Amino acid sequence: MDPHLVAVVVGIIQGVFEWLPVSSEGNVAIALTALGTAPSVAVSYALFVHLGTALSATAYYRDEVRTALASWPDLGPSSAFDGETATLSFVVVATAASSVVGLVALLSLDALVTELTGGAFVALIGALLVATGVLQRVADAYTLATRSAPDAVDALLVGGLQGLAILPGVSRSGTTTSALLLRGHDGPASFRLSFLLSIPAAVIGGVVGVVRAGGVGVSVTAGLVALVVAGVVGYATIGLLMRVVHRVAVWRLCVGLGLLAIAGGLLV
Repeated sequence: MDPHLVAVVVGIIQGVFEWLPVSSEGNVAIALTALGTAPSVAVSYALFVHLGTALSATAYYRDEVRTALASWPDLGPSSAFDGETATLSFVVVATAASSVVGLVALLSLDALVTELTGGAFVALIGALLVATGVLQRVADAYTLATRSAPDAVDALLVGGLQGLAILPGVSRSGTTTSALLLRGHDGPASFRLSFLLSIPAAVIGGVVGVVRAGGVGVSVTAGLVALVVAGVVGYATIGLLMRVVHRVAVWRLCVGLGLLAIAGGLLV
């Protein structure tokens, strides 16, 4: 298939699935693997296109980003999680935790994908999707909104889970939002914190995707096409899909996609 057409497909998948707790990285990797891409290259490409939706999230949450950055001068050890600095402190600490956990997870993934065939790799993604769906189901069933602002425990826990989301099939938004719900934050606040945290994480992930493979296995123009499509589709769909997430049991979709991936991988 023409690499530019593949880039369009990858951009559309990333732009839509980034806002649903069903692992955009996992679904992009599955699509690329189905098109004959090697698992290691598929993971790098899937990480790379997160740069496009990072721009989408920044534009969509521009007021929240501006407010968080405005509190930077007031940020200090004694007041890190107090008042207006709480959101910025959460993002900073959680991003640091994500970086540490994500590095360990990525090294483990690199060792694993060298041993897997395309079918086994897809089945593994499916298993991680199912696990993500089960976590979301638990969070939906057993949460009470009792907290109004994030603290250091939230940041370390959510940041660590976000680091694990570098594994394709582990939904970043699904795991981080579920953790925040289980910690007592309400739905809107959990999604807001999760997607603010996604901005630096997506930028770091995109850079790692490029550096990891010395590129993403496509031309510069195809890479740009993927980023532009992901950014435009992401910005156009984020509002609608956020409303869908609030009204639909998305965990069912996550489990369903995971089971299909497992079945497809085992049949290859």
